[in-house]
Amino acid sequence: MIKLENVSVSFGERTVLNTISLDLTERRIAIIGANGSGKSTFARLLNGLALPTTGEVLVHGLNTRKKGRDVRRKVGFVFQNPDNQIVMPVVDEDLAFGMKNLGFSKEDIATKTDEILTRYKMSDLREHPAHLLSGGQKQLLAISGVLVMTPDILVMDEPTTLLDLRNKRRIARAVAALDQMVITVTHDLDLITDYDRVIAIDEGRIFADGAPQDVIPTYEKLMS
Repeated sequence: MIKLENVSVSFGERTVLNTISLDLTERRIAIIGANGSGKSTFARLLNGLALPTTGEVLVHGLNTRKKGRDVRRKVGFVFQNPDNQIVMPVVDEDLAFGMKNLGFSKEDIATKTDEILTRYKMSDLREHPAHLLSGGQKQLLAISGVLVMTPDILVMDEPTTLLDLRNKRRIARAVAALDQMVITVTHDLDLITDYDRVIAIDEGRIFADGAPQDVIPTYEKLMS
């Protein structure tokens, strides 16, 4: 569970998020909002990539301000552009990178690499140059590189923005099959119609919070 207690974030005199208190417990949660609404900052709070100016963020009771490293082992983060996340030149080397940093054994690295490549039907790409992958393959590699480190929670920031329809659906199927709790920041409303909860942020505040069939129409009305 992730808990936000009276959280505000400011950059200089600009308040990006304003006094937000939430308990995030559902298996699939979406965060929506216009550009500049504060939703990406909200996402970065959840694993300590950003820290609140005031208030506290707790992940399974761990304070992101005090236990950031421990929190990031529990909450994986997938960035909007996979090129910003893929750091090694070859697919299997990129998958191994994070696990090596966490001290996984060679045997565990090999096993987890095999498992994730098989899961996403990418075994034939094991030795493929990462920068030559398609957009959908890169996004799956970015997601895979986080999942092999076995986080409890996965936060994704606009995972389908750069993808065509076929690859959007591929990512949606991959996310739906995950055992982990997933929190997705997105403009893609079709992606989240079957989520458990949707939170709409507007000008740094919670505008609506509830089931997709209730929140999405309210948000669409706001945007119109």
